[in-house]
Amino acid sequence: MYLKRDKFLVVGISKSGIGATRLLLSRGAKCYIYDDNETEVVKRARAELAEEGAISVSVDELGEAIETCDVVVLSPGVAIDHEIPVKAKRGGKRIIGELELASLFCSAPIVAVTGTNGKTTTCSMIDCILKGAGIESLLCGNIGTPLSSVLDKITDNSVVVAEVSSFQLETVSKFTPHIAVITNITPDHLSRHYNMENYIYVKSRILQCQRESEYAVLSYDDPTVRKLAEKTKSKVVYFSMKEEVDGAYYLDGKIFFRGKYVMDASAVQLSGKHNVENVLAAVCVAELLGISAESVSESLKEFKGVKHRIQFIDSVDGAEYYNDSKATNPDAAIKAIDSMKKPTVLILGGKDKGLNFDSLFDKIKKSCVYHAVLTGESRFSLLKSAMESGYESVSMAEDFETAVKLAKMIARPGDAVLFSPACSSFDRFSDFEERGDKFIEIVEKFNA
Repeated sequence: MYLKRDKFLVVGISKSGIGATRLLLSRGAKCYIYDDNETEVVKRARAELAEEGAISVSVDELGEAIETCDVVVLSPGVAIDHEIPVKAKRGGKRIIGELELASLFCSAPIVAVTGTNGKTTTCSMIDCILKGAGIESLLCGNIGTPLSSVLDKITDNSVVVAEVSSFQLETVSKFTPHIAVITNITPDHLSRHYNMENYIYVKSRILQCQRESEYAVLSYDDPTVRKLAEKTKSKVVYFSMKEEVDGAYYLDGKIFFRGKYVMDASAVQLSGKHNVENVLAAVCVAELLGISAESVSESLKEFKGVKHRIQFIDSVDGAEYYNDSKATNPDAAIKAIDSMKKPTVLILGGKDKGLNFDSLFDKIKKSCVYHAVLTGESRFSLLKSAMESGYESVSMAEDFETAVKLAKMIARPGDAVLFSPACSSFDRFSDFEERGDKFIEIVEKFNA
């Protein structure tokens, strides 16, 4: 791409779209912007970008903009089979995503983490370890800050740690992280990717451009992920809870890397087997970057977790409230349920992504969850799975705030209330963060 000559159309004025637009404008490109969403946030962003030199187009002007542009830049929320990229591709235009675009201008090594679950926590652990070792870590990607927004902060001492979603991987063709991590792959986003085969393929694209000088950090315990070693030319390093692999592994309560003791797993402040798996992935990355085991151990002992992931909020009338809004699929909710030790009221529901909830309720029946409150667009699908599994202790509430209040009425002193929706937020909220913040706000009002 020749930025000063090519014309760009950025579709989707989200954080990624804003970052991509500013990246292009700062390098002298002519940039059109479009979003069919008319929220106040989008209107404000559109106006700000227009002041900076972007050309905002309406739906009536969109066809002409597609014909005029050379490259269409998609925000992650815009699917590759959306009518705009389909029309652009038929017209011979190049389709690229914000992640790929930004990576072309990134001079720092990239550690990219994908997977169905554990991405945010693993990225945050890696970021903590790097900073503890005196390395300038830039945490970005699907975690909330686009890669395009951190490029100007890069120095000779920088390492970029990027959380990468399947939505972002749809549009990559040359993205080449120095270290690519795949935590696990379980069913998710099937309403967008149509089936598991497509979803697995999209996830594997994080490996496709790697060469012999790069590394792939893969879960040995996940057969689907382990098999993806065949998809890359890079050096494969595994992590495992079950086997002494060539990489990081758990044995007798301790964490090792290639036979070298790193730390006791109990020293990590986060509970749950899934968090030990996240630690193992982070240890692999740290070792590959040459960080000492002592430094890794000290950093992870201080790591306290991330917001919206089994986050303790407050106690209300003797019951503890936990925000797990980041659990946007059944497997993530199952991991949160596993971490609960007290009798638990569980709040489920959100956008219906076409997922199957049978395994979720099979797990709930064997857990400490004694009641489930179902809400959101997916509440009827959840109810169907609950009834088919024989789990009858459920309530339904269409409104989110009502669901939280209902959980409060059911919970007893000594119980836990866990909001782990097993669904995405887009039936009502802009993202899981807004949803989690709303849950926190409601709970805090209980004690006001």
